[in-house]
Amino acid sequence: MFQVLLIIALFLFATAIGIAAFRIIKGPSMPDRVVALDAIGVNLISVAAVVSIVLNTRAFLEVILIIGILAFISTIAFSKFIERGVIIERKRDR
Repeated sequence: MFQVLLIIALFLFATAIGIAAFRIIKGPSMPDRVVALDAIGVNLISVAAVVSIVLNTRAFLEVILIIGILAFISTIAFSKFIERGVIIERKRDR
C-alpha cells in the first residue's frame, strides 16, 4: 500500500513539473517564468526523495543537495537579472 502511494506521489510530482514547464513556455512575464523554474526545482527535489524511498537507498541524497543548491542560485541569478539587467556588476575606475 505504501509503495502505491509513493508511485501516485511520483505521478503527481511529474504532473506538477509538466504544468510548471508549460508556465515557463507560455508565461506572460519573466517573473512568472522564474517562479515556475523554482517550482520545477522543488518538485525535482521531491521526486529524488521519493525515488530514494522507493529504491530504499541513500544514493540520491547528494543529488537532492545539488539540485537544491542549483535551484537556489539560479533563482537568485534570474531575479537579479530581471531587476538590474546584469548578473555580475563590474566597477570601473575610468
